[in-house]
Amino acid sequence: MTVNERIKQVRASLNLSQINFSRGIHLSNGYYANMELGNKKANERIIELISSVYGVNKNWLVSGEGKMFSREPDKRLEELIINFNSLNRHFQDFLLDQIKGLVKIQNNKETK
Repeated sequence: MTVNERIKQVRASLNLSQINFSRGIHLSNGYYANMELGNKKANERIIELISSVYGVNKNWLVSGEGKMFSREPDKRLEELIINFNSLNRHFQDFLLDQIKGLVKIQNNKETK
């Protein structure tokens, strides 16, 4: 099995469409679709992104050895990443500020 075939297997096991999977790793859907077809190669950056975003064991992705996932995928985190990546830069910055504010509020409540 090739790296590209393993990437497709990851996407299928996460039950994500090509569009949503490619958004999560900042690739155009066209490039990603061609990658699944074997027309484009998965470079080191793409492999790193898939590993970090979707919790995939990098060794498995490259060589097929070991378990597919290095950690259990967190569906909420995946959904957050996909939606975040679909926002324009202005809204991404706004959302990050909101999250930082919520963390600050939570930390203040926990210290009281």
